[in-house]
Amino acid sequence: MADVSRWPLFTLLSPKEVATIRQACVFGSSANEAIYITHSDEVFVLGLNCSNCLGTGDSLSTIIPKKVDVLQGKKVTSVSYGSGPHVLLATESGELFAWGHNGYSQLGNGFTNQGISPVLITTNLQNKKVREVACGSHHSMALTQDGEVFAWGYNSCGQVGSGSTANQPSPRRVSSCLQGKIAVGISCSQTSSMAVLDNGEVYGWGYNGNGQLGVGNNSNQLTPCRLATLQGLCVQQLVSGYAHCMALTDQGLLYTWGANTHGQLGTGNKTNHLSPVQVMAEKERVVEIAACHSTHTSAAKTQSGQVYMWGQCRGQSIVLPHPTNFDCTNDVFACFATPPVMWRLLSVEHDDFLTVGQALGREFDSPETADLKFSVDGKYIHVHKTVLKIRCEHFRSMFQSHWSEDLQEIIEIEQFSYPVYRSFLQFLYTDTVELPPEDAIGLLDLATSYCENRLKRLCQQIIKRGITVDNAFTLLSAAVRYDAEDLEEFCFRFCVNHLTRVTQTRAFWQVEGAMLKEFICRASRCGAFKN
Repeated sequence: MADVSRWPLFTLLSPKEVATIRQACVFGSSANEAIYITHSDEVFVLGLNCSNCLGTGDSLSTIIPKKVDVLQGKKVTSVSYGSGPHVLLATESGELFAWGHNGYSQLGNGFTNQGISPVLITTNLQNKKVREVACGSHHSMALTQDGEVFAWGYNSCGQVGSGSTANQPSPRRVSSCLQGKIAVGISCSQTSSMAVLDNGEVYGWGYNGNGQLGVGNNSNQLTPCRLATLQGLCVQQLVSGYAHCMALTDQGLLYTWGANTHGQLGTGNKTNHLSPVQVMAEKERVVEIAACHSTHTSAAKTQSGQVYMWGQCRGQSIVLPHPTNFDCTNDVFACFATPPVMWRLLSVEHDDFLTVGQALGREFDSPETADLKFSVDGKYIHVHKTVLKIRCEHFRSMFQSHWSEDLQEIIEIEQFSYPVYRSFLQFLYTDTVELPPEDAIGLLDLATSYCENRLKRLCQQIIKRGITVDNAFTLLSAAVRYDAEDLEEFCFRFCVNHLTRVTQTRAFWQVEGAMLKEFICRASRCGAFKN
């Protein structure tokens, strides 16, 4: 669970005040400013107030939280900050507010005087809903709900993407190679910009002296340029450090590029890379990556919850991902980054506050509240009839049939294993699945039998992420057996691309003859077998 008390500024607050915090962000050149949002959607700030970055209407510092009235009741969805610092804030309704340092028009209001209070930015954004914001040192970006990217502010290296190096005083849509495409994420290094599209492509523009654009050279780009090295990969998360970038694919693969003077690429040395290189390849699947333009620090979290850090960590250069005892990537920045800022708007969960979904998930397999239990492989799984009826048509029909009145408190399950059936029931409570790909095959069978199409898709995703040379043919056989066409094609292509190694595995020769014959015929038609 995220703990804001790891940041020194929040030790100024009483436990009662800390308990009200729902979201928070620590920023500034010395991490001496903070903004936080309460559960009642009140916005407070405290700290040094450099360049009026607290937005309180004056230039006074404060160790006592001050409420920002103009943001009262706004549901905040995204916050970012620059080096000035200047601050951008987007709300749930799509409004964009800006304040703080404005020497290069990075607030987007057409002026260069400092913004002492949050100002609503509307130029070129009429009828647009902003869903995400990102700041470089002195330039700004916004991503709209429609997938359009806008940029403005300092543009000495082309980081605004306008095709020139003239500063941009107000938001301007970044078009060029992004024209007609839908962006789903944005990030900024100090003087460069990045965007990831809905098809997983990545584009970069601006300063490229350290290769932070990942385009294979160190020439500045005045308009968006696609990272050809990542072609064929589907990037889902993109983050930027001071002069380096990281990308995470849908298969949990991590790629880094750019400056590496502190080891922030995690490659084991301090050599810059002009194109993306894969790191942590020998580790388990990565599920989250973290970096911000204020630091040279990198972090990642794996599927099992292990958090790694590397780069500049409290003055030391760590050139390879180092395992930590932290529960979340935020703690890496609180304890080891310089300055110890937050790399994103932090959402805080308190033990005494649970959403409906969280409360429901906590009651799964709870003997104290359950009114039904399944017996699988001699083990019990405790559930609630009402939840099962609401979430699954199979159980709705079962419990409403005439014999359900005599239904015993225990239901025996024989056709599925305990891990598979437990994971299925837990999915009905949490909407998530945590299984290794081999067990996901059994869950795919169950999902097919119970007509749970969403669960079927989740199983296919797990299998795709977990495919290896050793299990590829087994997974292909399962995909054929359960009529999962998309998964079948994926596994088939994997087997063909790694044909020599796959045919040397035991699994390849243990499948039934008809399956093996069909694969060989199909692979031959693709030209996979030369002889």
